[in-house]
Amino acid sequence: MSDNTVRLSMVGQVFRWRWRLLAVLAAGGAVLGVCASLLFSPGYETSTSVLLQGPREPDELLTEAQVAMSTVVLDRAAAALRLDTSGTELQDSVLAEVADGNVIEITATADTPEEAQQLADQVADEYVTFSSQITGNPTDVSGQLQQEQQEALREQIVLTNERITQLHSSASQGVTVESVQVRTELEALRSSLAEAVTTLDEAEAAASRTNMVVMGPADRPSGAAAPTMLHFVAGGTLLFLVLGVLGHLVAARTDRRVRGEEEIGAALGAPVLAGLDVPATPQATVELTGWRKVLRWLVPDDRPWHVPEPALADDTGRDIRYRRVLTRLRSTPPPVLVVVPQDDQTARSAAARLTALAGADGPRLRVVEVSATRPTVPDREGAASAAVVIVTPGTRTAWELVAITEACADAGRQVLGTVIAHRTVPKTPVSTQPDKDPAMAGSA
Repeated sequence: MSDNTVRLSMVGQVFRWRWRLLAVLAAGGAVLGVCASLLFSPGYETSTSVLLQGPREPDELLTEAQVAMSTVVLDRAAAALRLDTSGTELQDSVLAEVADGNVIEITATADTPEEAQQLADQVADEYVTFSSQITGNPTDVSGQLQQEQQEALREQIVLTNERITQLHSSASQGVTVESVQVRTELEALRSSLAEAVTTLDEAEAAASRTNMVVMGPADRPSGAAAPTMLHFVAGGTLLFLVLGVLGHLVAARTDRRVRGEEEIGAALGAPVLAGLDVPATPQATVELTGWRKVLRWLVPDDRPWHVPEPALADDTGRDIRYRRVLTRLRSTPPPVLVVVPQDDQTARSAAARLTALAGADGPRLRVVEVSATRPTVPDREGAASAAVVIVTPGTRTAWELVAITEACADAGRQVLGTVIAHRTVPKTPVSTQPDKDPAMAGSA
């Protein structure tokens, strides 16, 4: 795992070198957002309010909200609107909530603004009608008992008024014992009448509590309710874009390939002889077809996104480094085996140029390409046992480098040193062909 800290500049590098892949991921997220909006978008939403008159307890208001969402009310609304759905299915499209001031707010959701408005108004009307039927139904036990009590109270008030009239007539005949009794009875009747009137007022107040008023029709929605298709598309695009960037950062964080020269030399168990500059020349392209061609277009493999940009180098400085390596190998018994990984194009270019510059007067080199997963090195030839490994930073893991060293040891060859091949950008255009006179170039 890499110990490098994830910086904001790395995010910029991801967008710079992998913008095609990120664009495809963002487009895929947008398409997924469209599909999600078709499944989860609520459509158009509107609401209407029903006012419940009289004092109400919080639990009673919650009960009224449940009544407004009951299957009986929703079945009647579906039948009135001639919908091909049942009340149970409409429960997902209708929501009744308790608002401030004894108000039940009924919210309806539908595919079109007209359907949402009609559904909200119809559910509110059916709710008021159903509640009124429950309260005023004479066959209901509680409603019938309430009506009987009110009738009895009215009869009691009428009888009491008649008795008071009679007592007034009797008490006006003079001050006698009978008149005193009459006045006493009159006071008792007045108390009874007051109690009856109070009870009747309470009953009428309780009856008035059943009155409900729809506070106007529902408004026709002018736009779709959130989250809309635009929200789903934007969310899917942003989500996939972030996941793509995070995937690149996690891949770079978990990358086990060795990049430092000291780490490469330690893994190979040999000192670093030099660092060679290799011009970044166009590589031969292989015709790809099908999904491989699309994948190569999305993720070009000519340059990893998380490595530094190639530095500028001139021909003079580059040749000096190559000659220094050749000078250090002159005292080694020939031929010197140059081990290069097969898939390391930069290291192969460095080995080819090193061999070309050696020519006839320089040390005799033999280039061998090995597999990075299971390397095999030719056995030693007589006294020749030296080997030099050329590798590009960031292309091999430590275990792969150790495997190359072990392969050299199995072949009886000692790794004399390590050469690091760095990709550079030439200040002047360079030719991809070797020098015409390698001997003169090596002896210069």
